[in-house]
Amino acid sequence: MAVTKIKPIKSTLSKALDYIQNPDKTDGKMLVSSFGCSYETADIEFGFTLAQAIEKGNNLAHHLIQSFEPGEVDYEKAHEIGKQLADAVTKGQHEYVLTTHIDKGHIHNHIIFCAVNFVDYHKYNSNKRSYYGIRNMSDKLCRENGLSVVVPGKGSKGKSYAEYQAEKVGTSWKDKLKIAVDTLIPQVASFEELLQRLQAAGYEIKQEKYISCRAPGQERFTRLKTLGADYTEEAIKERIA
Repeated sequence: MAVTKIKPIKSTLSKALDYIQNPDKTDGKMLVSSFGCSYETADIEFGFTLAQAIEKGNNLAHHLIQSFEPGEVDYEKAHEIGKQLADAVTKGQHEYVLTTHIDKGHIHNHIIFCAVNFVDYHKYNSNKRSYYGIRNMSDKLCRENGLSVVVPGKGSKGKSYAEYQAEKVGTSWKDKLKIAVDTLIPQVASFEELLQRLQAAGYEIKQEKYISCRAPGQERFTRLKTLGADYTEEAIKERIA
């Protein structure tokens, strides 16, 4: 489970960048990355982009924090997820500096990105809608990496996505197969590897016109395409890609 929050930086940009890059918090700056700029001179490069801004405003940058459940993720994976989140939020149009702090009981990412994009020099619009987009993207990345998520209506306690799906859809043969496919998709690189992993999990695979699977103890095969639109061979390949 990752909790996110975002706040604007209206002054002391250099100080904020220095704080998130603290060597004592980032394993000697081993957990510092940047995009569109060098993290050593990010404040200067942000300033150049800000000077080209179409709209005037007080925001110099936005500071996004992504905090993980204690003990749930290692620092390398957290940094990788943080980069995926930063890329999704900035869409390759804003300089940013990403750092992962490992000095506290919970690993957390800091992402500071320029308030103005370097493509058409418009400002990032931070509001409730954009925040929910960030939170949903963070949850999506957690699910894809097997981390717990905050389930709406279930309180603040996180559950792994597979556990949530198991509770949600029940225990029919089709439901179990859907859970198996959903769980494996983030872990495989191809449709063929998915089938291999299903076989390793005990499923019997029948490859004819349509791919069918049968679990141990199941009488009839289940065609993947009968699980729904997201489970046809083409759809699964797209989801893996």
